[in-house]
Amino acid sequence: VQLQASGGGLVQAGGSLRLSCAASGRTFNTYAMGWFRQAPGKEREFIAAINWSGANTYYADSVKGRFTISRDNAENTVYLQMNSLKPEDTAVYSCAASKKYSGLYSARTYDYWGQGTQVTVSS
Repeated sequence: VQLQASGGGLVQAGGSLRLSCAASGRTFNTYAMGWFRQAPGKEREFIAAINWSGANTYYADSVKGRFTISRDNAENTVYLQMNSLKPEDTAVYSCAASKKYSGLYSARTYDYWGQGTQVTVSS
């Protein structure tokens, strides 16, 4: 599976962005998908995950209520809608795919990673 993330950019605090992650291949709907982010000088951080069908979603406490993960299996794409953005959300955001059903909070669970897309939130 090859993953291509897009949609990052510069936004003012309180604004919104929607990230997309397009996947290649015909088996996208068999993978759980996750979003992670990494800010300069910090460790990679779990943001959100969604199971293969989209029925189950998981969020980090830091983004719960502000970010929404969703997927369109017909389009082989997973989305991250980010609202009420804060300067501390500034990071490189990456998407990842996993064949596993649990442990989706951990980066080690994921088998494939896309390149990151930069999100910068100005105060």
